[in-house]
Amino acid sequence: MTSSLKPSQPCLTAGLLRKVHHIALHVQDMAASRNFYGQLLGLRELRGDEVPETLRKQFEAGEVANFATPDGTIIDLFWKPNLAPPDPDPDREFTRAGHLAFDIAPESFDQAVDILLQNKITIAHGPVTRPTGRGVYFYDPDGFLVEIRCDPVGS
Repeated sequence: MTSSLKPSQPCLTAGLLRKVHHIALHVQDMAASRNFYGQLLGLRELRGDEVPETLRKQFEAGEVANFATPDGTIIDLFWKPNLAPPDPDPDREFTRAGHLAFDIAPESFDQAVDILLQNKITIAHGPVTRPTGRGVYFYDPDGFLVEIRCDPVGS
């Protein structure tokens, strides 16, 4: 988890994180979820070369579906057939979200990782480099997984 921030500790400056890049959700019924996001909500499903290279095998196996919102935010649905809510009553709060990903300029990525480390933020995974860019995963104070990611240099 995280430590309490002190006024003297470095922080990411306002505006450094550019936008939410994607939201990853765990879903129990992929067909129903694809229908919900694609048909009911009218989001455009990514197909073919639009599917990120790192997710193509899962996409081809029917284990992931990706949708674009009108502002370009991506919603990734990851099939978890054995997923069960902590309470069967849907009025009780719980989350099926996998992680929240913020986009950052490639030239600011290493600075962001350094700031996380200086603030003693536990890195859950990464930094990783993929054909689609770089990413680092860490937890918020409540244990929710957050990612800072960037496109490849020159994109």
